[in-house]
Amino acid sequence: MEGENMGRRSLHTADELRELIIGASTELIRDAGLEGLSAREIARRIDYSPGTIYNSFENLDDLVLTIEGRLIDSLLDALASLPQEREDRARVQKIARRYLEFVAENPKLWNLLLEHNLPASRAVPDWYRQKLEALMKTLERALLPLAKGGISDDDLSRSARVLWAGVHGIASLSTANKLSMVASDHAGVMMDDFVRTFLAGFEQGQ
Repeated sequence: MEGENMGRRSLHTADELRELIIGASTELIRDAGLEGLSAREIARRIDYSPGTIYNSFENLDDLVLTIEGRLIDSLLDALASLPQEREDRARVQKIARRYLEFVAENPKLWNLLLEHNLPASRAVPDWYRQKLEALMKTLERALLPLAKGGISDDDLSRSARVLWAGVHGIASLSTANKLSMVASDHAGVMMDDFVRTFLAGFEQGQ
């Protein structure tokens, strides 16, 4: 058995093995959610021993954070690929709609951002915070042209986070099939209503 494992190890570089683990873990989460993830099942899928996982990642939290980080990167790419809009309000609305679509395309993966919690003794890594900050900056850039009278950096940052909280909340409730408990409208209709209301208040506040 040990000889077989050594043979398999010789087939992949450390980087290749890391990608195998990430790929198998991502598929596991897509299929069964976070509760379906285990070192034993990952190892079975990639045909390595469970201990191999911990040669590439410190622990499963480290692995899950990596997957979350890639998910945020994919969302940022999706938002960056949106066509330019002549009207500033339409740009914000398109961002919110694309956010909703992205979540609907990746429901179980997206739920990682809600379900996965690090131990209290462990801080969120800087690289992860930077990815979240990049998402906030995307919203800040979309809102800035609507602040006709000017706006401070602190107010712009806070407004972007309020917008994100509303968009994220509707999208997450939608993918968890919870919206129907409080509203009969489609998630897209609710998203459009929220963004229109938010932008009206944002512009008036300036």
